[in-house]
Amino acid sequence: MQIYEELVARGLIAQVTDEEEIKELINNGKAIFYIGFDPTADSLHVGHFMALCLMKRLQMAGNKPIALLGGGTGMIGDPSGRTDMRKMLTKEDIDHNIACFKEQMSRFIEFGDEEDLKSGGNKALMVNNADWLLKLNYVELLREVGACFSVNNMLRAECYKQRMEKGLSFLEFNYMIMQSYDFLELYRKYGCNMQFGGDDQWSNMLGGTELIRKKLEKDAYAMTITLLLNSEGKKMGKTANGAVWLDPKKTTPYEFYQYWRNVDDADVLKCIRMLTFLPLEQINEMDSWEGSKLNEAKEILAFELTKLVHGEEEAENAKSAARAVFSTGNAENMPTAEISEEDIKDGAIDIITMLVKAGLAPTRNEARRSIEQGGVLADGEKVTDIHALYTKEQLSGDGIVLRKGKKSFKKLVLKG
Repeated sequence: MQIYEELVARGLIAQVTDEEEIKELINNGKAIFYIGFDPTADSLHVGHFMALCLMKRLQMAGNKPIALLGGGTGMIGDPSGRTDMRKMLTKEDIDHNIACFKEQMSRFIEFGDEEDLKSGGNKALMVNNADWLLKLNYVELLREVGACFSVNNMLRAECYKQRMEKGLSFLEFNYMIMQSYDFLELYRKYGCNMQFGGDDQWSNMLGGTELIRKKLEKDAYAMTITLLLNSEGKKMGKTANGAVWLDPKKTTPYEFYQYWRNVDDADVLKCIRMLTFLPLEQINEMDSWEGSKLNEAKEILAFELTKLVHGEEEAENAKSAARAVFSTGNAENMPTAEISEEDIKDGAIDIITMLVKAGLAPTRNEARRSIEQGGVLADGEKVTDIHALYTKEQLSGDGIVLRKGKKSFKKLVLKG
């Protein structure tokens, strides 16, 4: 099976501009493609993970990836999929986030330099659109690019429609033009002939292919990746406490493992097919799995993804810790949260504060509801009193193991 057919079989392709041309390019290793990453945080997250895996698959098939870091577009912020305006970042914030992205991306993709690209190699190139966007003269840009865009067509784009009710700023309105200009610049500099991105980027990507056609009279192509949605149609990669990050300091390998170990039965095989590098033949055999076999499939999913992001040793540790916690209650390898002396008032701390400090509840109201519904245990004992207190002595040493529901554990200890 060739790479394009494999992407289809894995359910990864959402929309393409010209299927036959794209199939010809990527099946024969002729694609020089880019995916953009706007540095809106200091870590990549699960939403980026799919794009990184796609880059890896295509590079393994002989194609040449360009990872475009949005040092320029990040100064504006992408309105796609948003109902409000993104927080404005400083240049220092963006530069710091880019440095974090570079380090994380190198675990997935083999990077080279422009010489490798010119010599016909397929090592990935990492570039920053600040190198050209921040140097643009506004009037010159209007003359060169502005005439190529129809405002009527732009307003019909899905990425803008969602913002029209609350108000779309002129700042954000320019995002499509900037992303399109990126594609034009990458085509000119590196012969980049394809752009890949999330399905919510379709309008912006079409803008780039049209700009190349109008300015250079050349063909360029776009393909969107299926968004990772659960069976309820909601984006995956979010928890009650926020995004699932690839940085182990923000989401520990254990927490990352547990996120995938706890996906719904209806989602596990889809995730294995879309995100892992297991052979399709092996995955297809799992289609008939039910009951306890689905739990085995979840362990496979969690292990494979944790191994990809954090390495095999961390994946093994996370798997062992998860099994120990669920089967024996052994807290040796359990993720730990710390509280300080300042959190303890009059020698004790209340259970609601403990749940919030442990990250098992995003708010005090959520913590209270969990207790009232009988879903909270402390050291194996069900907590029924929302005012229950635990002493400094109890939290010293080995701490207290908190459990919320059947799957969320955290050991809370007093910082020494």
